[in-house]
Amino acid sequence: MSLKLLKGLPLVFLLAACNHPDATSNGAKPDFLTANIDSTVSPREDFFAFANGGWIRRTPIPDAESGWGLGNLVEEEIYNRLKKVNDDALQQQAAAGTITQKIGDFWYSGMDSADIEKQGLGPLKPELDEIHGINSREDLIKAGADMHRKGIRVFFSDYVQQDDKNSAAMAFELHQGGLGMPNRDYYFNTDARATAARNAYQLYQRETFEELGADNEMAMKKSKAVFALETRLAHASRKLADLRDPYKNYHKMDLAELKRLTPAFDWPVYFAQAEVPKSLDSVIVGQPEFYAELNRQLETTSLDDWKDYLTFMLVYRSAPYLDSRTYGNYFAYSQALSGVKVPKVRWKRVIDAEQQAIGEALGQLFVKEYFSDTARQRYSELIENIRSAFKDRIARLSWMSDSTKQRAYSKLAKMTKKVGYPDKWKDFSSLQIDRGPWVLNMEKAREWWYRYNLKKLGKPVDRTEWEMTPQTYNAYYNPSNNEIVMTAAGFTIPGMKDADLDDAFVYGYAGANWIGHEMTHGFDDQGRQYDENGNLKGWWTAADSAQFAHRAQMIIRQFNEFVPVDTLHINGSATQGENIADLGGLLLGLDAFRKTETYKKGEKIGGYTPLQRYFLGYAYGWMSEVRKESLARQVMTDVHAPEKERVNGPVVNIPEFYEAFGVKPGDKMYRPDSLRVNIW
Repeated sequence: MSLKLLKGLPLVFLLAACNHPDATSNGAKPDFLTANIDSTVSPREDFFAFANGGWIRRTPIPDAESGWGLGNLVEEEIYNRLKKVNDDALQQQAAAGTITQKIGDFWYSGMDSADIEKQGLGPLKPELDEIHGINSREDLIKAGADMHRKGIRVFFSDYVQQDDKNSAAMAFELHQGGLGMPNRDYYFNTDARATAARNAYQLYQRETFEELGADNEMAMKKSKAVFALETRLAHASRKLADLRDPYKNYHKMDLAELKRLTPAFDWPVYFAQAEVPKSLDSVIVGQPEFYAELNRQLETTSLDDWKDYLTFMLVYRSAPYLDSRTYGNYFAYSQALSGVKVPKVRWKRVIDAEQQAIGEALGQLFVKEYFSDTARQRYSELIENIRSAFKDRIARLSWMSDSTKQRAYSKLAKMTKKVGYPDKWKDFSSLQIDRGPWVLNMEKAREWWYRYNLKKLGKPVDRTEWEMTPQTYNAYYNPSNNEIVMTAAGFTIPGMKDADLDDAFVYGYAGANWIGHEMTHGFDDQGRQYDENGNLKGWWTAADSAQFAHRAQMIIRQFNEFVPVDTLHINGSATQGENIADLGGLLLGLDAFRKTETYKKGEKIGGYTPLQRYFLGYAYGWMSEVRKESLARQVMTDVHAPEKERVNGPVVNIPEFYEAFGVKPGDKMYRPDSLRVNIW
């Protein structure tokens, strides 16, 4: 689940609930879940609007946001808690090197707007001078490596992660990248929104070169050359759906093969400057055709154009932490992508940056107050209930052979669960943070993370590590570790104590949306290709694989039908993994919920049966509204379908939904049996 990806106040939420017409006759506060219902909409016509429309109607999107929903409500609570943590750290004058000192000084550097304005682009002068001094292709490669160390991915994307085919080893991976716009489609699509974003981006490039001292004519020339270079790289980049096949995006090469693929790129120079260990003897290349094009551009594009490309990328990726002119140019372009009307207030922008820099350090303080041991135990047990339901569901599958079922049982049993927060925290003692320029603190943090990950090469895989902070409103499945990871924030309901949440809601919201969803990712179109040990290795019979592909094709066709904004259809192929996981999560949560006393008793809460509240709880997880610009960006770049379709899409495939809300032929939410998706 992701609320990209990945904001009203709880007080507003509660006040709105108290004013809902469903208040009980004795004056008690109404049920929080039914308070969001729009009774003017039939659940048989638009279940998302029925379940969430009341909240959406009375909750406008703040001007500083691209959308507003449940995840934002949770994050608003987190923002305020972390602001207090930062304010307290600033007052303590803690000893140098302590977490409190780092938090306080980072906060100071980001909030010192007067000094940030005074400095302008000054903090970037050493890097700008390095780029200006490039006189050879070797200099160019060294400068690019320096930028990679500081978290600015020019040319391409590289990182260290587990080898897909050997999960016990860490590998150095090379993938397509180096573009300034969200993905390749923004360079070529001709619809109005993509065209507007493309124009805004080129204007931003020109304004950046003008800020750096070029006159209008020269700035125009430079921006055109850089945009043309990016467009050539974009043309060689794979589309979103084509990045889903793990086999087609896995090409292991020794360094001699890499050299033959890109003879114009001096890899020994790059690796040395990027501090890659000399012991490296192989890499995994995701998209070889992209690197072939990069090689052509190194041979044919002028050194001056490459220097301008690096210069722009440096300012672009640093802009959020710089003066108002630099940030203002950046924000104006970002508006074309998100539709946001005004920037976030500075303190929230500083916390967003701090989350990237030392988020897990903040997480240690967060969970002490925000996630009890009792809640952790509740959701740990819920995971086991969902796991048991999945095993039963596999056993009942008529289309899967017994041999594949046995391997599926094994993978499910070995799936690791991580709940709430890490048992072992990262050590940030070597990260130096001071009260100097904010942008340099971000550079130091990015470089720390770069080296932290690079040190993993040649060492045993640490399977206890978390890839998200506890205060991140999200969750994930890691196929290489065969694990599901559930953050503390993901189980948070604004203004509610966990103990006050009824089982029907919890199974629909946490059981389906989070746990069942992530567990199903282990068996979606990508996850199913990894075995119980996390290795990319076939374990299905050919006949079973064909059956899965046939059933997955049905969900691809279903989501291809949706048009969330303008004339943009959802890409069913690109989103199939998330759509399969949504459907699987709903089914698993429901199977587990049926075994509870709450379901068996059938008592209503807020006027709704346990079965109805289960589906309402699921829909609550996607309660949100998104600006059209951001919605278009999501459809073009994201493997997740928009929130409305993530509710209305899967429920129409589940017979119990028809039972719960009396859906009949002729209703908009009715889908004939022959078109309903049945995978897990």
